[in-house]
Amino acid sequence: MSALFLVAAALLWWMVLPGNPFESAPIVGTCLLWVVLIAAVRLLRHVPRRQVGALIIAGTVLLGLVAVGAPPRTSNDSARYAWDGIVQKAGHSPYSYVPVDETLSNLRPGWLFAPGTFGPDGKPMCAKDLFGTESVAAFGFPSGNPLCTAINRPYVPTIYPPTAEIYFLGVRAAVPDSVGYLPFQFGGLLISVAVGMLLLGALAKRNLPLHLAALWGWSPFVQLEAVNNAHVDLLGASLMLAAGMLLAGGKPLRSGVAFGAAVATKLIPVIAAPALLFRRPVRFIAAAVLTFILLYVPYLAAAGAGVLGFLPGYLKEEGYSQSGGVRFGLAQIVSAGPWPPVLSAAALAVVALAVLRQTRAANVWEQQTVMIGLTLLIVSPNYPWYALMLLPFIVLSRRWEYVGVILALDFIYMVPTLAPFSEPLDQIVLLMAAAAIAAGAWLRRRGELRLAAVNGLRSAAPGQVVSTQ
Repeated sequence: MSALFLVAAALLWWMVLPGNPFESAPIVGTCLLWVVLIAAVRLLRHVPRRQVGALIIAGTVLLGLVAVGAPPRTSNDSARYAWDGIVQKAGHSPYSYVPVDETLSNLRPGWLFAPGTFGPDGKPMCAKDLFGTESVAAFGFPSGNPLCTAINRPYVPTIYPPTAEIYFLGVRAAVPDSVGYLPFQFGGLLISVAVGMLLLGALAKRNLPLHLAALWGWSPFVQLEAVNNAHVDLLGASLMLAAGMLLAGGKPLRSGVAFGAAVATKLIPVIAAPALLFRRPVRFIAAAVLTFILLYVPYLAAAGAGVLGFLPGYLKEEGYSQSGGVRFGLAQIVSAGPWPPVLSAAALAVVALAVLRQTRAANVWEQQTVMIGLTLLIVSPNYPWYALMLLPFIVLSRRWEYVGVILALDFIYMVPTLAPFSEPLDQIVLLMAAAAIAAGAWLRRRGELRLAAVNGLRSAAPGQVVSTQ
């Protein structure tokens, strides 16, 4: 076990190593670490049950300390988180100013902003590795001077809803503005540990093997996206998990509050709603909607309609209203033109209706896995960290075939684009993930039928002859 753990730590460090000349280290390291993880989890089966929880949490912390040892490797989203927190700490609404706006230039820390230079073509340019992550060349407003920043899309206001903004403020309020990425990375580590503890509690309550929780805390996916890249989607995932646990425990009002806060973190958690309406749906919906509204009130008072930020532009930019790229990749295999979004929406409606009808307290984790996993597969977003809200439910439901969705999204995001092969390759990995899900469903159904037949034979009266013809 110790040797495997050292190998995992070394591979993780190699993945996030600053200046690593091997650009494909994240995807290659991820694949290798999943293999190491599977071997480690198998060894955990032999650890006494009373010790396995502490071992998993200790491993999560140790791997997390490796992950925070380098700047974000594959995403600079946490730079925007930091700026939004710094702006709020100074008493300004994060929805009122874009990063290039020089009105708040006195707030700019050197690890987020630096002067740029003009290139031969008259466009701004930045030195390589200026911030430890990707740098964006821009023009300051209104001066037009060249500016370099670690914040992506510096010409648009923030996209993040109020729960995320409250989190950004809370993290940055605790540290000086000069401190870089570490606060959000440590925040991601703490939340990932909290999720691991929730999973251990839920597994113990259902008398399931506790070692399964390592598939969360020790996974390369969590360590890269939740800790090193510090994506706020982790906060939404933890609130979604809490909402499911509260509802399963007979607390619809508290569950609704947690779910409303989750949706007000990143909006996308709303896809989990169909699997959360099996108990007192009116109370649940009322609590969720009221929580969502109350969280928006202070920001609405400060910025008015500006609280929408870049959301409308983001949805258009990312292609959610049209086909193209990898968005709605499976539907694009069988249709073209305006039809992929339409067919995808129809498929999602069917999935949501089926989940709504079938979810009960006894199968809530399975239905959450189906709802979230199939939504991500059908919509096929370009960002793998959206699946942070899927992995906890995979662990609790033990529907391992849905890990294919995570791997597919990792492939789509990390593998370099090689036109004209990128889209066909992306569609192939999506098809492979779909095939894995279909195979898992078929094997599970076959196992259930076989078990039912065996139980039927066992329940036959003693001495009764059971015909097999």
